[in-house]
Amino acid sequence: MSKFVRLYQYLKQSGLIKSNIVKPKQATLEALSIVHDINYLRAMCENAVDEKAWRRVGLPWSQGLINRTLTAPNGTLVAARVALQKGLACHLAGGTHHAHADFGSGFCMINDLAYTAKSLLAEGRVNKVLIFDLDVHQGDGTASILADEANAYTCSIHCEKNFPFRKFNSDLDIGLAIGLKDAEYLHVVQATLERLLEEQKPDLVLYDAGVDVWQDDVLGRLDISWQGIKQRDEYVINTCLKSGIPIATVIGGGYDKDHDRLARRHAIVIETANEVFYRN
Repeated sequence: MSKFVRLYQYLKQSGLIKSNIVKPKQATLEALSIVHDINYLRAMCENAVDEKAWRRVGLPWSQGLINRTLTAPNGTLVAARVALQKGLACHLAGGTHHAHADFGSGFCMINDLAYTAKSLLAEGRVNKVLIFDLDVHQGDGTASILADEANAYTCSIHCEKNFPFRKFNSDLDIGLAIGLKDAEYLHVVQATLERLLEEQKPDLVLYDAGVDVWQDDVLGRLDISWQGIKQRDEYVINTCLKSGIPIATVIGGGYDKDHDRLARRHAIVIETANEVFYRN
């Protein structure tokens, strides 16, 4: 969990965080109920989730965890709103795509991607959202929650033989082979994004820039280099901006015993976004 504060500190020391940061408020349970069962939300906040069900989350309950869990989804929502105004915004958390409507899983309790998409659609701010999920694990919770939402298109490009072992159908799932390397991976990402932008014509892209695709990530199983991640992020962000499509990024998954290195890896998408934005 320390990666979040370390990411913030690293970006501040690097000079990328100045006056350009917006701090979200906690989301209300009523607001979150647009995608989550209200009884689940109440039980989560009151530490009343069934013990077996809570084990799926994989984190010990604490009030601090709940405070953070209620704040992070609004970080993604705020980033999306800023992106609609400015063209691009990055959230220093988010990507909790394993959270389902009535249970948490895989370190995820609230699905910020589904929450943001449904909220913006309900407000009439957008007509079509593309969730482009490049975390190494399939976005099962996002797929499940948005299965009946025709105006939110879910795409997950992930390692097929990896968590979650029970997959839910996204609008488009591309399962990659264990050990896939940069060239093949980048080809899939580029070809898929180009096709989806042309077919779906989204008003907004929510980009889950998970760095657990890295070759030495402890939960990854792909063989993508540090440079490959940067090329991926640069391509996705640049393609959206050149197409005139606003894009909001979230950090997604990343696992490493070296937490400072992990924070620097998560910073790739923010550093790349800064370079691409001012280059354009």
